[in-house]
Amino acid sequence: MSLPGRPLDACRPVTPDASPRTPGGVPHGQDVCGPPIWRRRTWILAAGLAPIVPVRAQPAGAAAPAPPVEARQLLGPSVRLQGAGRLRMLGLSIYDARLWVGEGFDATRFERSMLALELVYARSLSGPRIADRSIDEMARGGPIEAADRARWLAFMTQAFPDVDSGDRITGTWQPPASRTAFHVNSGAAVALVDAAFGSRFFGIWLAPHSSQPAMRQQLLGQA
Repeated sequence: MSLPGRPLDACRPVTPDASPRTPGGVPHGQDVCGPPIWRRRTWILAAGLAPIVPVRAQPAGAAAPAPPVEARQLLGPSVRLQGAGRLRMLGLSIYDARLWVGEGFDATRFERSMLALELVYARSLSGPRIADRSIDEMARGGPIEAADRARWLAFMTQAFPDVDSGDRITGTWQPPASRTAFHVNSGAAVALVDAAFGSRFFGIWLAPHSSQPAMRQQLLGQA
């Protein structure tokens, strides 16, 4: 599935009944830009996987990947690749992850630094599973109030589409504004202003409680 996006500054307000795909729409307090899209799972499981699509390793001596446009816009000329890793489940490649950071990034306090986490998917996956699994992984950082859980899940339901091999979702984090934004294939942003959400979401990969400690070390450049 190709997911063409509108320009990065193409935004629209969302009211509680704006999206027929989410009962009640998206709660107030969210800055949502771009078209409504579906949801589902970050670490992804065997259930619901599409036919296997192999991922080729980058050949030796190949040029380093370029940062996505949203990472360059957020981090400016100092943007650099902190680390990268590949998620595999049951021997299958699920996605490649890259962490883009700027000057002054502190791996021990990632939640205080602007960053962009890029996921390039290796296979087709359902959007709702990405959101469902994400909220479960976020709960590894401690209990989540029922109201926050429902609000965060509704937001991720809007933000995460069904993906095919080669599709990219990039999440950006701006601590000064407490703003998390998601871009699908560098399309328009779907954003939420919530400090607790940002630290919990990016903590799925970067916090000590991550369920994927090896990938955490790779992304933080500690492997």
